[in-house]
Amino acid sequence: MTTRPPLPPFTQDSAIQKVRLAEDGWNSRDAAKVALAYTTDTQWRNRSTFVTNRDEAQAFLAKKWESELEYRLIKELWLHGENRIAVRYAYEWHNTAGDWYRSYGNENWEFDDSGLMRYRYASINDLAIAEADRQYHWPLGRRPDNHPGLSELGL
Repeated sequence: MTTRPPLPPFTQDSAIQKVRLAEDGWNSRDAAKVALAYTTDTQWRNRSTFVTNRDEAQAFLAKKWESELEYRLIKELWLHGENRIAVRYAYEWHNTAGDWYRSYGNENWEFDDSGLMRYRYASINDLAIAEADRQYHWPLGRRPDNHPGLSELGL
């Protein structure tokens, strides 16, 4: 059986660690790798898209990162329970026309005993921004540890 630490039940520290690991994974924009964090029968709601298994999650992510270019994400723990975590997040990206956006959202996650995400429910809003208003300037990939989080940025 594959495990994905930290495992439930979550403490404040392990929930924060789980959120950062998810952020790092999504910032890698490696759909195949990221999909491994989800159960084979994972269930998602992402805007108007519904995903019903890991293969669909991987395909969804690959398509997402083909159209949301220079994607940079920050996640922040909102609340946690025994096997559930709620996060808020924001990410910046641009489309193929060069139009920049900051997307804000909230997610509710539920994990199985092996630490794989079983359920992911996301609500997301997009805000058009000028390129000069971007706040996420680190090189593509993992957010540097010294980069401010959402609360520090006032987002």
